[in-house]
Amino acid sequence: MSKKKYKSATLWGKLRVCRYLSANRATRSMIPATVSFSKTNLQQMAAKHRSLYIKPDVGSLGIGIFKMSRQPSGYMLKMISGKKQVQKTFKTLSAVHRHIHSKQKKKMIIQKAIPLDKVDRRSYDIRGMIQRKPKGAWTCTGFIVRVGKPNKIVTNVYQGGKVYTLPKLHSKQGLTAESAAERTRQITSKGLTVAKMLSRKRSGMRELGIDFAYDKKGHLWILEVNSNHPQFYPIKNIDRAAYNRMLSFAKSYGRHSAR
Repeated sequence: MSKKKYKSATLWGKLRVCRYLSANRATRSMIPATVSFSKTNLQQMAAKHRSLYIKPDVGSLGIGIFKMSRQPSGYMLKMISGKKQVQKTFKTLSAVHRHIHSKQKKKMIIQKAIPLDKVDRRSYDIRGMIQRKPKGAWTCTGFIVRVGKPNKIVTNVYQGGKVYTLPKLHSKQGLTAESAAERTRQITSKGLTVAKMLSRKRSGMRELGIDFAYDKKGHLWILEVNSNHPQFYPIKNIDRAAYNRMLSFAKSYGRHSAR
């Protein structure tokens, strides 16, 4: 018996998703400033923000991502190449633009870098898995906290990050039960809002991996929305119940892998 085909539509393009969410009153305050990559846009964004991310409009695993930071003598550029992170310094924005353009031929975007909250002195983000079975309602099936390797510009497991459950994160942060519950309610509610809104833009979507992050002041941001096979395998060994729930939903529309 052959496997069912994957029946969940994909909404391609980080810039397109950011524009949809920025146009919605319920989500616009959560979206970092994001524009297409060009020399002019790089100059304008660098004038407004001390640090920027430049990343593929379509991509995953942290590959091909750059982080640019303004320095007294120019600009520092940190780059993800495969599983390695390297850095270079440049005197001008024109030199930064030329370097990125030479390394990446695909469509890129520029995004304001958010000063992320930290746990154990490491940056983290929270992937919310929002799924629905055919003809079912959108449901938050669980969370995966990704804690980045020290000094790495991305948090994901492929690049050496650790995985926590949401209760473990809240425990390490010393949150009260009330505060932890409120944060869980907040990201659950926002995740469902995003799923309902984006599914009106692209019919047939049945799962989203929404990457949330708090900044150092406690403001909640949406860093990325992945609708193409969002990964949830890292949670398997630390929260089997959540993993099984996510997989059950995934199997209902023909997906048989958590990767």
